[in-house]
Amino acid sequence: MFRIYRTVEAAPVPRTEETGTFEPGSWVCMINPTAGEIEEISGRLSIPGDYLRAALDEEERPRTETEDGVTLIVIDIPVPYPEQTILYTTMPLGIIVTSDTIVTVCLRDNPIVQDFTNARVKLFYTFKKTRFVLQILFRNASYFLQYLRQIERLSDRIGAELNQSMRNRELIQLMNLKKSLVYFSTSLRSNQIVLDKTLTFQPLRMYEDDTDLLEDVIIENKQAIEMASTYSTILSETMDAFASIISNNFNNILKLLTSITIILAVPTMIASFLGMNVPVPLQDNPYGFLIIMFSSHLTVPELLPLWGRPTSKPEGFSCSLTLALRVRQVIILHAACRADESGRPGVRCTPEGSGWRRKSGAVALGTTRYITDPT
Repeated sequence: MFRIYRTVEAAPVPRTEETGTFEPGSWVCMINPTAGEIEEISGRLSIPGDYLRAALDEEERPRTETEDGVTLIVIDIPVPYPEQTILYTTMPLGIIVTSDTIVTVCLRDNPIVQDFTNARVKLFYTFKKTRFVLQILFRNASYFLQYLRQIERLSDRIGAELNQSMRNRELIQLMNLKKSLVYFSTSLRSNQIVLDKTLTFQPLRMYEDDTDLLEDVIIENKQAIEMASTYSTILSETMDAFASIISNNFNNILKLLTSITIILAVPTMIASFLGMNVPVPLQDNPYGFLIIMFSSHLTVPELLPLWGRPTSKPEGFSCSLTLALRVRQVIILHAACRADESGRPGVRCTPEGSGWRRKSGAVALGTTRYITDPT
């Protein structure tokens, strides 16, 4: 699609309006043109077809070129991209200047072109080709600065949300903003090369006012480069900081779960030993279940220091381990004694009374001691 615009000076106030004819001093605005439209414009205005197709390549880099009195300037412009994950991106805009006409080519309609077609730019005349090109460049740098400020505000808002809740959605949004800043930085540096060449070699005829305007464009573009670099650095450090916070929170959760597992392991072990399908103490006691539950829960307070001192060995840990081993030995010994009483091969158990004599294999349960002798 292409449209032709021309500034009318005969009116009380000069205005730019759309026309249907090719006249000197006109502006041809092409948005995603077809092959037939490119051939038509190329034949009518004597413009090389490669110039018209240059901006239709999304990977085209900013450059300037002159051939047979026709000048091509390709720059990257910022465009919002709300339908995609990336909020902002860049695309090439081709500006072709002939002896009496100016042509702009772009893949999609964009705010820069809309500002000129909707008469939002002051002192805009289609027949002042050099001034028109410089106004496009200045408008482009201004939009870069505007979108960079929006990215800064978005990053601050997302950072505030991350302080309240560590969710993946906010981190993904920060990553998308980082991508936009990378695109902006690359495009701004490429545009700066084009601006420097335009100021040095002056492929367009410039007057003193035009040179001053071009210098203003260069200043705006350099400011945008510095802002993009600064925001990119801040955003990278912010993402690293939040990644460290999330990792630290994850470690704290693992430490809590590990402590709970250790505390519950000893009661579980005691209950497991007493729940074996073999004769065990208290099996005929009507209060055996309550006694076992109470004994198991007595070990929990001894392991609570694990929370307060996770890096040191708690004093109650050795006591609980000793108690668990003694209970296990008593269970095994009692089962062996019952086997011996029933006449089956086992271990001969001899009650020793209240006295205490150190003998190999002796354990105590209450006031009764059992001495094991292999038979």
